[in-house]
Amino acid sequence: MGKLQSKIRNRSSKYRTEEENLPAKTILQYSPAHSDAVASVASLPPDLCLSGGKDKVVVVYNWRYGTVVRRFLGHKREVTKVTGLPHSNWLFSASRDKTVLRWELNGPSGPVHCFSGHDLVVTGLAASPAFQQLCTGSRDNTVCMWDIETGNCLQRAAISRNLVTHLCWIPDEPYVIQTSEDKTVRIWDTRELQVAHSFPAKQHIQTSCDVSPDGQYCVSCSSGFGGEGCEATLWDLRQTKSSVYELRGHIQTTMSCIFLPKGLTTFPAIATSSQDGTIKMWSQETGDCLTTTFLDTAGPLTSLSACETGSLLCASSNSGIHLLRVNSTKALELQEVANF
Repeated sequence: MGKLQSKIRNRSSKYRTEEENLPAKTILQYSPAHSDAVASVASLPPDLCLSGGKDKVVVVYNWRYGTVVRRFLGHKREVTKVTGLPHSNWLFSASRDKTVLRWELNGPSGPVHCFSGHDLVVTGLAASPAFQQLCTGSRDNTVCMWDIETGNCLQRAAISRNLVTHLCWIPDEPYVIQTSEDKTVRIWDTRELQVAHSFPAKQHIQTSCDVSPDGQYCVSCSSGFGGEGCEATLWDLRQTKSSVYELRGHIQTTMSCIFLPKGLTTFPAIATSSQDGTIKMWSQETGDCLTTTFLDTAGPLTSLSACETGSLLCASSNSGIHLLRVNSTKALELQEVANF
């Protein structure tokens, strides 16, 4: 199994570091990307992001200058997940209308392909540049593999009670990680679309997952309330019998979890966001919570994405998308610099 076994209209803003005796930095307020709750956000290097939400719109936004680059219309119901294919012009969005649409960043205003085949809302979306394939998952208990160029469904697999919540591809490997409402984290071998491994079931619904850039670790996160559940769990993909450790501190459902790139921190770290309105940053090596940031007007925080330039994007239910940066001069304080 390869690595599984071995392994902003204000153009003058430059994010200058504030001296401690100066007033707190103003959070730049840009034109909103969406008119309603944002469900998913994904970084598009170097300074764009892709997002979708309850307003049914897919938006490409320049977070450095605060401008809408593209606005795509085509879904009949709210957008649940978005992703881009790295090093390409292709963008993807999943929706409660049971479809996935492919868009071109520099192409027509309408969708290029419609991936139709799920019976219920599509809740998982992952694209692989190495294999030119798209993997989708749904509350209909199925996972599907698609040819990106043609839109043809290549394979389909169903597991009873496997209500998919998220999908992520292991870099350069034919494996996909999947979380589910049945509290299980699964590894799919996409060549035959069979489950290669299932981690020990958790106590709560697994809401999201991510894979480390080196393909050696996976992190998943849990539903919960009042501090019961709400954790993120680190898994070693090379030794799949048990978890490495749990990251506890959120008091409501943890909605998103991601590994942070070296451009954002100088050491391996994980970020999580929660319905409790907080973003937490954790040491990947020790599991210690390094910093907690509360976005008091944001409501539930639905999705995280890290930018290669060292910024963090966070989608919210009440206040759009938030742009944050790590201030290493203040004990790794995570500071909000813009909101759109």
